[in-house]
Amino acid sequence: MNTKPFTSGPGENAIVITRVADRQWHALDDDLVVGRGHAEHRPDGRLFVSIDAWHDAAFDRLAEAMPAELPAPLYTVVDEADAELTAAWRRAGFTIRRREWEYAVPTDPRVTGLEAVLPPSGVTIVPAGQADESLLRAVDRAIRDEVEATIGWRSMPAEVIPRPEGDTIVDPSKYAVAAAPDRYLGLIRVVTVNRPRIGLVAVRAGEQRRGIARALLAHALGTLHRSGSAAAWTEVHESNRAASALFQGIGARPMSSNLELVR
Repeated sequence: MNTKPFTSGPGENAIVITRVADRQWHALDDDLVVGRGHAEHRPDGRLFVSIDAWHDAAFDRLAEAMPAELPAPLYTVVDEADAELTAAWRRAGFTIRRREWEYAVPTDPRVTGLEAVLPPSGVTIVPAGQADESLLRAVDRAIRDEVEATIGWRSMPAEVIPRPEGDTIVDPSKYAVAAAPDRYLGLIRVVTVNRPRIGLVAVRAGEQRRGIARALLAHALGTLHRSGSAAAWTEVHESNRAASALFQGIGARPMSSNLELVR
């Protein structure tokens, strides 16, 4: 699907930007592909863009052409250590919206100090795959509503797992929960693709500061350790001091940071 070429620069070697498919662009220099741009919707509905270019001129031309054909706002994510790429996006009018730290989380209870951690009285941990789906969806919705009413759900780590429209529980088998006799009080989601990732650990507002989150982590990390995984990973928004303290308190180490930028 070709659109009208977006041309920039003098002379015969002007860079030409062409849309080659839906939400895909190429930068051509004398018919040689010197850059590629791509846009995709994340599960939360936001539109993210990415560019892979050989040099600054190709990047800048793509970053100029793509927004002209896409609805705002546009988002992108970069490794904060990549100062050159961050600067390129900022040249294109993107500003820093949020910073997330990526932590490596040990699973060995002798390292985490979670070996003797038990849930508080009256609370039991239901392992992943054994939760009642209706109660699971109820606690997930309650926690999301509580977060949205305070700091806003978008301050939580970005969720990139695919899900049906409006459904926030993709695979119930990935969740362990903290259960009271009549309802669930908290949950933890662990997904393993290339390595185990703790995508979410959360507790109802009225049940926090009782040790439920630590008990959920003790269960999930202990399960991973017994299955042979030495570490998991997770992301924490820099403003979430409680989550940072929770993970640092069990020996998690910050490995890198990602910037989410928006235009």
